Amino acid sequence: MLAPRWHTVHDLTGHGKPHQSPYHSAMQKHSLSRRAGVGDHLRHWRQLRRLSQLDLAADAELSTRHLSCVETGKASPSRELVLRLCERLAVPLRERNAWLVAAGYAPMYREHPMDDPSMAAARRAVQHLLQSHEPWPAVAFDRHWNMVLANRMVAPLLQGVAPSLLQAPVNLLRVSLHPQGLAPRIANLNQWREHLFARLRQQIQHTGDDSLAALLRELQAYPAQTDHSPLHLQGEHPGVLMPFLVHTPAGVLNLVSTTTVFGSPVDITLQELALETFFPGDEATAEALREMAKTVLGP
Repeated sequence: MLAPRWHTVHDLTGHGKPHQSPYHSAMQKHSLSRRAGVGDHLRHWRQLRRLSQLDLAADAELSTRHLSCVETGKASPSRELVLRLCERLAVPLRERNAWLVAAGYAPMYREHPMDDPSMAAARRAVQHLLQSHEPWPAVAFDRHWNMVLANRMVAPLLQGVAPSLLQAPVNLLRVSLHPQGLAPRIANLNQWREHLFARLRQQIQHTGDDSLAALLRELQAYPAQTDHSPLHLQGEHPGVLMPFLVHTPAGVLNLVSTTTVFGSPVDITLQELALETFFPGDEATAEALREMAKTVLGP
């Protein structure tokens, strides 16, 4: 627990020590870091961004020949050039460290846990955002969609979810789409699935994270609705205000969400942290959440 009334969401069931699942262990082994040389990293990210050597060389202000030599291992890049190429290719901080190590330099970006003293200001900011969002639900999660913090309005929505899905790490996507999770209660499950898949594909394209690609394949294997519900709302783009319609004892809640990230992080943890804040999509949902809050939050 980081502060009174706040939860580090390691185990929402409250059962003992956090459990290190095989999935979580696999998440710690980011496949891109196994690339042997800096040229391998360069080639992978250049191709991921769909840039030719000519395009990247012009953008990074170096000759195509020199870029080609770095990519093939015939030339060793300076530290400054490594960082410049990472910047031009929008490489995440975690992978920039892998580039630096592969090129023979020390890592530049640190990764601190949220309870580290150096993270106090960031932690307070996250806690303030989550708490001030009550009586609406809000969660903070890491790069693999594992919950890090949640406000008090999240737990009531997870009632009925299988305890095994609430053991650490609590994966938001798995909780949402697993048949023993929220999936049977989501009224627009097919639409919500496609919305989450689209977000996950976009994240995979941006990060090149093979672990997220494996997670996507797992989620796609979960059953969808069988009543031939449409994949998308009529007239709606799947990434704009897709409602989350979930059955609860208070009725069907109509929720929409926004995602917040830190604007200028230099710490890996902060760059990979996101906040999902849910809002009522109609007045009936707002009233139902206010009534729920009377029990959860107290007077």
